[in-house]
Amino acid sequence: MKDAQGSLVQGRTRWRRFAAVMVPSAVAVGAIVFGMANGAIAASFAVSGSSFKVSAGTLDGTGFVQYGGIAQEKNGTIHPVAVAGIPSATITNLCQSVVVPGTPFSVILRAGANGTPATATNLSFDLTSLQADATFTNINIGQDASTLSAAGPDAHGQAGGFGQQASHITLTNVKQVAWSASAGTFNLNGLDLQVSLTGAQCF
Repeated sequence: MKDAQGSLVQGRTRWRRFAAVMVPSAVAVGAIVFGMANGAIAASFAVSGSSFKVSAGTLDGTGFVQYGGIAQEKNGTIHPVAVAGIPSATITNLCQSVVVPGTPFSVILRAGANGTPATATNLSFDLTSLQADATFTNINIGQDASTLSAAGPDAHGQAGGFGQQASHITLTNVKQVAWSASAGTFNLNGLDLQVSLTGAQCF
């Protein structure tokens, strides 16, 4: 690099600006990791390097909680997520799709069509986006995430974190992107799994 007179100068990092940008991010990530270490944020398994899409005609759930968390890959890569927990759910026209890394192909799973919905217990998603028409019953918005109880004692976030819960939730025209999903039981009535050579997805 040269200065205005054409002389060579050594590159310099603006350390104050760098610190101003990085410190808040490091503190936030550190707080989340600390919360995980103390059991405040669930991290039951390492996620793959691929997110996936889920759509549904309707999702009807008894009990609902939502709070912030992270999904972490085996290599340590961290993805901020919104954790959604539902103790009991009925799902119609379920579709799940994921693109096979490094290929133009995708895997598509469908269930819960033809009048026989899919059902799940202790359902949990690590979401990065959700679109739907939603109806909540007895909802608390802004509740301390560590005090959430509508989805059981293990479905809660970090103390002081933003959370919300409801006794019942109904979502229609659901479109979501997630890093992980888990359930105590998942009954996929009418299961249909296919490989798409064109990379088709649920939406």
